[in-house]
Amino acid sequence: MPFAKDLTAVCRMIKIEHSVFALPFAYAGAFLAAGGWPGLWNMLILTIAMVAVRSFAMAFNRYADLDIDSDNPRTQNRPLVTGEISTRFTLVFIGATALIFVAACALMNPLCLLLSPVALGLSAFYSFCKRLTRWCHFVLGAVLGLAPVAGWLCVDPVLTLPAVLLFFGVTFWVAGFDILYACQDSDFDAGRGLHSMPARLGIACALEISTMSHVVTGVFFLLAGWSAGLSWLYSLIALAVWVVLMVEHKLVRPDDLSRVNVAFFTLNGFISVALFAGVVLDLALRGQ
Repeated sequence: MPFAKDLTAVCRMIKIEHSVFALPFAYAGAFLAAGGWPGLWNMLILTIAMVAVRSFAMAFNRYADLDIDSDNPRTQNRPLVTGEISTRFTLVFIGATALIFVAACALMNPLCLLLSPVALGLSAFYSFCKRLTRWCHFVLGAVLGLAPVAGWLCVDPVLTLPAVLLFFGVTFWVAGFDILYACQDSDFDAGRGLHSMPARLGIACALEISTMSHVVTGVFFLLAGWSAGLSWLYSLIALAVWVVLMVEHKLVRPDDLSRVNVAFFTLNGFISVALFAGVVLDLALRGQ
């Protein structure tokens, strides 16, 4: 069926399966702000907003990087490169998802509506960062780091310390694994004059920065739980997540990048879900 084929191509373009990275943190922020179940309406509108802004960001990135993706052997099967999806459709999709996101924010509260253009601007700006600075990985981290802040503000439109600490935790977490992922394109990026850390600093140095980023991540996740008044259960899960992050760095070496995808998707997908589960279980335990 043509519709099913087109839908599959769109899902491939925006990598819908990678929603597992940010969405659980948005839910964690909402649960923490509410001190428990944030309500069906908040969860529904937050989900719509998160899916919309992530789809906007991915589609914008694919459009902005079309020339780069067309030359990179690793990305030449992406739908926009192969022609499965047209640039015209992509632009319409970008506009539509932006409107859906703003509308969802408007249904949350005035502060979320006010901040919605900022979130869209940062999401779009990331696509150009690899052309400008080696710190592009941390810009991506900051974009996804807004997820727990968005979840919190959806329920309670006041910026708090736990939300800020989660923002920094997610920022360093995403930057660390994005550096790992970028190691696959080190030679290509260097040849194109792009500023990823592996291309500019070398894979060995980039891996060290990735490791240190994940060390810092664990600290912020633990501090976020402490500031939110969570107990030993969350702390235990956060420590387990920290261990998984350290294991991740045992899988990737400068001379062996064959397990990057395991580190990038499998382990990091576990981390976001585990932290969210830790928040929910801890709040449930506290409510007994």
